[in-house]
Amino acid sequence: MMPSATTILPSAADEIGPRHPGAIYQNVDGRFEVLARVTDPREAAKLLHRKGARWALIVRDTLRPDGQPFAIGSAWTTSDYLLREGTSGPAYAPAA
Repeated sequence: MMPSATTILPSAADEIGPRHPGAIYQNVDGRFEVLARVTDPREAAKLLHRKGARWALIVRDTLRPDGQPFAIGSAWTTSDYLLREGTSGPAYAPAA
């Protein structure tokens, strides 16, 4: 059985890690607030311009006063650390 567009596969959940909407995490690239979690592979592929994308996050760098939201598809690693937990509410779903 194929997962639905809003079902997160266990491996994708591991890649996303604790980055739920509202979370703030930091790594060598900056400090990021997670604005949305996109779990529809078609939407993620469009956002990341990659055919094989399964998910994407919309984040904003909080260290930049002019930080604009952008999409990322990088997996959670040991160099990332959580500063504030987010909510585990629903992921972004495109309008019908």
